[in-house]
Formats: sequence, C-alpha cells, structure tokens
Amino acid sequence: MIDEISNNKLLPLPWLRLESKIDQNLQFARKQDNSTEELSEEFHRTLFSLLPYQKITRRHKVYCNKRGYYELKTVSLTLGDVLGFGETFDHFNAKATVTVYPEIIPIEDIPLPSHSWLGNIMVRRWIIDDPFVNAGVREYSYGDSMNSVNWKATARTGSLQVSKRDYTSDHHLMIYLNFDETEDIWMPIQNALLIEKGISYAASIAQESISKGINTGFGCNSYLVEPFGEIIENNVKESVRIEPKNGKHQLTQLYDTMAKLSMDRSMSFKRFLLEDMNNRLNTDILIITTLLTANIQENIRLLEVQGNKIEILMLTDQLNDYKNMQGEGGYYAQ
Repeated sequence: MIDEISNNKLLPLPWLRLESKIDQNLQFARKQDNSTEELSEEFHRTLFSLLPYQKITRRHKVYCNKRGYYELKTVSLTLGDVLGFGETFDHFNAKATVTVYPEIIPIEDIPLPSHSWLGNIMVRRWIIDDPFVNAGVREYSYGDSMNSVNWKATARTGSLQVSKRDYTSDHHLMIYLNFDETEDIWMPIQNALLIEKGISYAASIAQESISKGINTGFGCNSYLVEPFGEIIENNVKESVRIEPKNGKHQLTQLYDTMAKLSMDRSMSFKRFLLEDMNNRLNTDILIITTLLTANIQENIRLLEVQGNKIEILMLTDQLNDYKNMQGEGGYYAQ
C-alpha cells in the first residue's frame, strides 16, 4: 500500500496523520508476527512532517492472509498547526479494493481417490491438436514437426515460427462445492476453515485442468458478497454457476468468483443439484463436499442417468481419513 502526500504551500506542516480502516486479514509487515488483535477491522496510521513544497511517498508491505474481497472506503486526515495548539480533522472518500484469490495447492497434494477418472482427463493423451482451429503462432520448440512451420511468420519475425493449434477435448469439467455441513440450511457454517480448504481444492483443480486444455466450470450453493450478489426471489440470493470454458480469461473469472464467495448458503445443495437436471448432460462433475446425504445421492444418481460422470471428493479435517472412505458405486463418504 502506498501513502503519498505533498505540501504545496510555503508554510511547513509540523505534523499530519493519515488513518484508514483495514480488515484484519490484510496485515502490515510490522504486525505480522506479534499481532494479537481480534477486531474485524484495525486502523492503519501514518504520521508525516512536511517542509514547504515537499512530497513524501511511503510504501507498506501488506500480507494477504485470507481469501476474500476487501474494500478501503475512507481515509481520515488530522492536521496540526504551526504553533502546536490546535488540530484540524477531515475525512475523504478513498474507494479502493483488494481481491485475494484462493490459495493454490499442488495437484499431487489434493487427496483425490486412487481410481479417480479426474487423473485421466488431466493428461495430454485425452486432448489432441485440432488441425482446423488456428490459435496463432509461437516460436519453434524442439520436437515440433517441420510441417507445422509457419513460413510467413518466420520471414516476418526473422526466427523460426510454428502454427499453434487449439485443442479439441472430449471433456467438460464442472467442479461443484457443497457449503452444507448439515441438512439444516439455517444453521451457520461452523467449520469455515474446512470450506476454505474446499475452495482452494476447487481453484487448484481448475488451474490444473485449464492448463491441460480442458473446458472447466464451477458452481456452489453459496453466493457472492456485496455488491456482487443478486437476489432472485423471496430475498434468496442467486447461487453461483460458471459454465465450462477454457483459457486464461476463464481461469481469472473462476479465481475472482471464488475470492468473492460468501461463507454462507443461498440454498441447500440438494436443491442446487436439482436445478441441473434439465440442462446438465454428458459432463464430468467433481463434487467437493463435507456431507453426503441420501437426498444428495439420489440427485447424483439422476444426474448420472442423464449421461453425466460424477466423482466425489470428501472434505475432512484429517487428510488420512480419505484413504478409508471408499463407498459403493465409487462414492466416498465419512
């Protein structure tokens, strides 16, 4: 974070203090190791003393300790007079935001089931170059065939260039995250850290699958924080669905959406799955969940009848628990 202030007058400013409210999850470097504050927001204070026509810039390193969307709304300014007997106070709108993406975990550290088909669709053998879709040119790499050389681009750039083909994939992957911990939708979420781990898993798997050229989407029965969430009916906020696509723009949209997820639910997960019955066909679906009820399993069965292939990744506090959770039909349950 950069504080920048200047004195454009002939008189000096003996002291000037800037104050702004900062969420506790954005911690300044000097407080990283010894901060014991429990407040949702803390004041960041900076003191200046300026000579005539002097400009001062200060840079502060800020640690982003938690996924989320953070707003800086106002900055307060207190100015002392030359004699030191009085002070003047004012505040200004200073709209600024910080979006912290979920933590990305190495794919090998995610406890996917040993027989998971997800590992199979993560490898290049499922994806072939489409000779009819040109995605531009790139520099020649060792192993490229000579019939892929783009001679016009080579002549234009002066270095060997090859045509870059887009990928054709048989797979469309949807990653679903269940925010339910119990069947009672009105109960607040008790283990937020476990849900946060699920969000990190979803972001990490999306990053890996998109990097392999697989169209990837995301959905959950939570909603976006203000001012992004929309109310659909009866004061119910719209749940989150991003249809499978590929490319850097899609990955950025997934990261941004996951960063803005509220730690709450818009509807039960069984209802969330029910909404997919009419428009989800022939899709690979990975469900990340802490809960697997009979109603959820019935909706999963109905989705499978429509040609969808579904995998379950259970969230537990102990990673070793995953080794003993294989259930009937390939499902994993506690």
